[in-house]
Amino acid sequence: MFNSNKPGTKVSNQQNTSPSVNIISEGTKLKGNLHAHADIRIGGTVDGEAISKGKLIITDKGRVVGNVTSSDADIAGRVEGEVRVSNRLVLRKDAIVDGNIYTKTLIVEEGAQINGACRMGEESKTLSQAADADYEKGTHLKSKAAGS
Repeated sequence: MFNSNKPGTKVSNQQNTSPSVNIISEGTKLKGNLHAHADIRIGGTVDGEAISKGKLIITDKGRVVGNVTSSDADIAGRVEGEVRVSNRLVLRKDAIVDGNIYTKTLIVEEGAQINGACRMGEESKTLSQAADADYEKGTHLKSKAAGS
């Protein structure tokens, strides 16, 4: 009487999909390159490249010893390597970047440290194409491949 759904009728054609987030928790150490199509949240240590087609978040306890490449990034921890972000990069007050930064948009909170050069704007157009090409080739950054 109250159930208007008949057997065989579809209630909804929407799928229950939750956003994917890869998490390296505090106290975890990963040695090797990290590649993801989804977002990455790093609270531990990654000793290698961290590459994401989505957003990369490095918490205040997080650390990456290697290059970072992503569409968007929010860094509160430490990066010892190049940071390549094709859209928006946010450096929180406790962030330390020991390497060059390439991004379209940069937001820096007071207290963040950048120990390297910073390139913005038009550079990001070639940056995102290079990042996509590098991702497809096993995600080795061109600067590393040129030095090999």
